[in-house]
Amino acid sequence: MEKVRPGTPEARVLEGYIMSTLFYEPSTRTRLSFESAMARLGGTVLSTESAGEYSSAAKGETLEDTVRTVEGYADCIVIRHFQEGAAKRAAAVASVPILNAGDGPGQHPTQALLDLYTIQREIGRLNDIKVGMIGDLANGRTVRSLCMCLSMYDNVQLYFVAPDVVRMRDDIKEYLTARGVKWTEVTDLREVAADVDVLYQTRIQRERFSNMDEYNAARGKYIIDKELMSHLQRHAVVMHPLPRVDEITVDVDSDPRAAYFRQARNGLYVRMALLKLCLADRMPDDHIAGLAGNGQ
Repeated sequence: MEKVRPGTPEARVLEGYIMSTLFYEPSTRTRLSFESAMARLGGTVLSTESAGEYSSAAKGETLEDTVRTVEGYADCIVIRHFQEGAAKRAAAVASVPILNAGDGPGQHPTQALLDLYTIQREIGRLNDIKVGMIGDLANGRTVRSLCMCLSMYDNVQLYFVAPDVVRMRDDIKEYLTARGVKWTEVTDLREVAADVDVLYQTRIQRERFSNMDEYNAARGKYIIDKELMSHLQRHAVVMHPLPRVDEITVDVDSDPRAAYFRQARNGLYVRMALLKLCLADRMPDDHIAGLAGNGQ
């Protein structure tokens, strides 16, 4: 998909198809990359960033009714919602493909796919790797989906580095253990940095906190800065799903091991491939529904 150029037959494979975006939570990278992906393949976009403020939603229309209505206008729907499991609910009533662009603190499967793609490009493999996941692991849907995807590869070792209030949830730990994936909770970020192939940083998600004292206590506990980068192996990379606040200092951006902007760019190519697969290549319905579910 990186080689698709305007005016070529590949850039018209989704001509005549319409994608609708239903975003009940704010988004920059995910929404714009999906919309750019559709446009670059010749398709049309019906876009909304504030679906929760629609007249219909404001009047109390259910998610299911909204999906049933919108599917009459589009060939696929990309949905982001503040409730965990919302995309799965949408897929249960939809007759068109539903792509999960994030469901509250649940899953973000397309982010996990672009993360895998990034690791493969940057490190050169997905087997036999060590990954340190940092920050808000309780609310971070990206790390939850990435854990599930990494469990499909051999000899993967995960380190969880998080403030106590946002430690990785038990369901993911149990999922990994059941699949024989080694994971460890660690407090020393420097120790982890010296040992891993990937440092995957996440922001502390203020919007998920009801207690600001807890938020302030968690924020700033684990920072990737120039000093920490001195402990990182030469071949290793730093990733982040973005947006960042202050958990990676700006002076890290110039380090060639800072992969997060390349990671964001990869999202375009992965989502182009997914849209082509769902629409032009006619993926079987049971596989399409899976993209809305548990991030597998």
